[in-house]
Parts: sequence; structure tokens; C-alpha cells
Amino acid sequence: MTSDWLIGVDLGGTKTEVILLDSASREHFRMRQPTPKGDYQGTLATIVRLVQEAEAHSGSSCPPVGVGIPGFVSGLTGRVKNGNSTWLNGQPMAADLTRLLSRPVTLANDANCLALSEATDGAGEGYGVVFAAILGTGCGAGISVNGQLLTGPNGVAGEWGHNPLPWTSQVELDRRPCFCGRLGCNETFLSGTGMALTHQLMWQEARTSEQVVAEAARGDSKSAQTLELYLDHLARGLASVINLLDPDVIVLGGGLSNVAAIYQQLPGRLGELVFGGECQTPVVRAAHGDSSGVRGAAWLARSQA
Repeated sequence: MTSDWLIGVDLGGTKTEVILLDSASREHFRMRQPTPKGDYQGTLATIVRLVQEAEAHSGSSCPPVGVGIPGFVSGLTGRVKNGNSTWLNGQPMAADLTRLLSRPVTLANDANCLALSEATDGAGEGYGVVFAAILGTGCGAGISVNGQLLTGPNGVAGEWGHNPLPWTSQVELDRRPCFCGRLGCNETFLSGTGMALTHQLMWQEARTSEQVVAEAARGDSKSAQTLELYLDHLARGLASVINLLDPDVIVLGGGLSNVAAIYQQLPGRLGELVFGGECQTPVVRAAHGDSSGVRGAAWLARSQA
């Protein structure tokens, strides 16, 4: 199959988005629809409709398709696993979409799509090893090496969100149950819901992460202390990545990647935590913002182009 067009789909918990790119990475079409939460067949139908819309706009027949999902495809079973959109788990999604769209469909974790997007033509372009983390409703990451995704034989390379936050007491870890069944995962500290939980545990009052960030900017003492602790948590989480992988750049996506204090304060904190007492790793915001996931899904389709 040869094509000048690439179609990417970003399947999120609340919305599903499609994009049509040409081979020079120019965007020609984009559309979003609500994700049918809890409905696997409805989710497939939504993806098919969006792909058909993009295909019609291209004027081409069967452009290749890549799909970013909040989970992984098992190399053993070909079925989705580890998805926090739990209605996808155990489903042969790649096979179903290939059948419904009458062409090969490439699936990858949404954080891997972020990494591929930013390494291809974003904030990680020109770097050898790119570690790209999503700080959103959940917390995940992907790794690109010389422009190619690193996934590993189990498909979990970069699955940073489900390791325990380093240098944290067991008592504190025990206060953070995770949907994966373990306690104290990075996701329970570093996601938006993790920040909200930190605030709840500190002050016994409910705040969303957006409210915490906004109130801290207005000078609210409680929210400012919550944000300060969040930055400490994030520094610990990323320092462990640097100690293990030592990437050339760390790219942050997701809603919390827009918090300016991260880029102002994190470099100094990392130097105190990374083995050897120094850190030169740049930490940057994703160049394509919340479009990175869907663009990365389109770049996935290049293997079929």
C-alpha cells in the first residue's frame, strides 16, 4: 500500500479525534466526537465513522490508519490490556478495526503516540532518546530512540506510571490505591487526579488539579503548598527515569504540562536527586500540545504507507 495521506485516531476516555496529515506533516482535516464510554461496539463504530470522514476529505482510497489507545495490545493474545478505559480490555481491537476498515490498522499506547509525535516533528525532534510523559487524567510515558518507538517484548517500555513513586514511605504509598491493583504508583501522585488527591489528603477539602493550579497562582496558601509537594513528587518520578534511561530530552504532555512552575523549578530539583548530584537533561513542553497524541497516531500509520 502506498499513500500520500496518513490518518490518525486518538481514542480518549471522553472524546475520540481523527486527523488527516499529508506526508509533509501538514494537517488537512480534523474532527472530534464523544467516546461511547463503556460501549466497545459503539467505540469501534465511532472510529470507523471518523476514519471514513477523513478518507472522504482526502479523496483517496484506503489511506493507512494508526490509532492511539489508553492501553496496550498484548503480543501474546493480540487483545487490549492495561487500559483505564476498561471496556477495551480483552478485546481484539486491532483485528476488529482491520476487518471493519478493510486495511491494516496499527494500534499503540497513547503515550507512545505522544513520544512518536514529538520525536518526529515536535519538541523532541533532533534528539536521540526522547522520554515523553503524559501528565493528565492518568500518567504514562513512551520512549523514542532515533525516531523509532521502543516498546519491548511485553509492550510496556516506558510504562512509568505504574512504578511506585521513588523515595516515598510505605505509609504514604499505602494511601494511594491505583486502578491497576497496586499501591503508590506514580500515576496516583503525578496525574491530575493524583494532585487532587494530594490536596484532599493535606487539607481535607476537594479541589481539582485545575483549581489547585489556579488558586496557587492567585496566592492561596493551601493550594500553593499542594503544588509545591506536587513538584517534589514529579522531580522524584523523573529523577528515577534519568537514573535508569538518561534520555536526551524529557517532553511533557497532558493538562498539567501547561503548569509554568514545572519548567521554572524542576531543573534545580532534578540536580539534587539524580545520582551524582547534577542533571543537564532538558525538560520541555510538548510542541503540539493536546494534538500530539492524534498526530503520533497518524505517524504510526507510516509503517503501512
